[in-house]
Amino acid sequence: MARMHSRSDSTQSAPARQLGLPKKQGLYDPSFEHDACGVGFVVDMKGRKSHQIVRQAVQILENLDHRGAAGSEVNTGDGAGVLMQLPHSFFVEVAKKARISLPAAGEYGVGIIFLPRNQTQRRRLEERFQQIVQSEGQAFLGWRTVPTDNSSLGETAKSSEPYMRQAFIGRDASLKDDLAFERKLYVIRKRAYTEIRTSTMDGAEYWYMPSLSCRTIVYKGMLLTTQLATYFTDLNNPAMETSLALVHSRFSTNTFPSWERSHPYRYVAHNGEINTLRGNINWMHAREAMFESELFGDDIKKILPIVDPNGSDSAMFDNTLELLYLAGRPIAHAVMMMIPEPWSNHESMSDERKAFYQYHSCLMEPWDGPASIAFTDGKSIGAILDRNGLRPSRFYVTKDGLVIMASEAGVLDIPAENIERKGRLQPGRIFIVDTEQGRIVEDEEIKATLAAERPYRQWLNEHLVHLEDIPAAPEVPAPDNDTLLQRQLAFGYTFEDQRIILTPMAKDGIEATGSMGNDAALAVLSNKPRLLFDYFKQLFAQVTNPPIDCIREEIITSAETRLGSEGNLWLLNLVPPVASS
Repeated sequence: MARMHSRSDSTQSAPARQLGLPKKQGLYDPSFEHDACGVGFVVDMKGRKSHQIVRQAVQILENLDHRGAAGSEVNTGDGAGVLMQLPHSFFVEVAKKARISLPAAGEYGVGIIFLPRNQTQRRRLEERFQQIVQSEGQAFLGWRTVPTDNSSLGETAKSSEPYMRQAFIGRDASLKDDLAFERKLYVIRKRAYTEIRTSTMDGAEYWYMPSLSCRTIVYKGMLLTTQLATYFTDLNNPAMETSLALVHSRFSTNTFPSWERSHPYRYVAHNGEINTLRGNINWMHAREAMFESELFGDDIKKILPIVDPNGSDSAMFDNTLELLYLAGRPIAHAVMMMIPEPWSNHESMSDERKAFYQYHSCLMEPWDGPASIAFTDGKSIGAILDRNGLRPSRFYVTKDGLVIMASEAGVLDIPAENIERKGRLQPGRIFIVDTEQGRIVEDEEIKATLAAERPYRQWLNEHLVHLEDIPAAPEVPAPDNDTLLQRQLAFGYTFEDQRIILTPMAKDGIEATGSMGNDAALAVLSNKPRLLFDYFKQLFAQVTNPPIDCIREEIITSAETRLGSEGNLWLLNLVPPVASS
């Protein structure tokens, strides 16, 4: 029997339930979670909002069903969701029924929140959230229960199903534009996570906010693609209108599905995996002490940590992109910082663009791995492909102004006579549909514009020091042959090191030949003294990476390294752009 959630839903104490994602235990660690999924979007280039876009997005999602996954129960999915613009007419209609008076579009934000099913626990969490909103100087307008129908869900999905509520927040007059309001809603959401999710309050482990924004809203869950529009009945309301919609079908590969880890996130939907994740997280955490921003002011301390340690690789990417965007960079700029195209060995690339990438490589490291990422700031939507091109991204442009992008072709049935252009995203390339300009902004234009904004080459020439330019060190005296064996023993050299590694290097001037595998016993299990670096091994991708040939594919590989102290990641935002002629 279908269950429709309403304001008068259960007051009974719910039995203990799995949240869908186990805690760290044995050989399992949530930080190893990765996805390999289906992603797509549909957008009206001219920014014309309609319910038709919602229906088309749902159709795209259902046609990506084979790219998602299900558990042993055929009706329990790994996750599906949609991100769209805030439908003002719809919310005016439903808010009135909930006795909430909404201001004009852009003057309020809406959050969708996962909560415990126990009403007493839920009420306490809601009261704490309202206090946070009010302490940040914003007006809390009211709550609405999200109507859902779980009749099609499997028992596994139902056992961890959250209670869903929407929170309406009014914008304070001191916030001059919607981006300033977005920053304040970001601070509220981060505070709520820190002060509620990590607290000892009963039911706090259920607290999760898929979105809190005055521009966009996310509907997602531990669903099959075909269950999304059935589960969220809001999506079938004709007043639910948008000019862009981003959808995602999750395949959690070697990990666990959960309600939280369904996509889209707040800015991205991601097909692929981030292989450099551990280093990316550590560097972001290390930079936090250096953050300064006029836009955030004293609020900076409230948004730390930037990266949610309980998120998947996609969620952590989204956390970082969100920060870079809200701190003042255009969405395309932020995306290009995180996923740069191969530039160091690119002979035909302009010097301006090379300088752009080289400068930003000094600020932060790339988030590398096979990835097709669709992203949106609520006004424009686009996609970028990893430098190796290891994930597919196909797109269609129609004569009536639609742009459709997905993991493959054929996600919408478009008559051939209505297709103006079709193609696929190339490795390292980006494109954006700007609904305010009413056009597609191509890769070359995006990168040329951003590269010319500031004098990157001048800054590099003035401040970057190359190792070959450093004065040579005084000559080192020859080592003492009498103590050679003693030093070899002290530093852990073995006969294998001498025979297989050192001899070929000394004799032929070449790197030793060997396989990528290492069958040596772990240093921690050795009964002999081992050097510190023996305890560390290279971390390889676990899932779907093909081997990369560094000779044949030299344009996408680089051994360059930047050394130096970390600075403020947001410093560039304080430097005015170069005036255009």
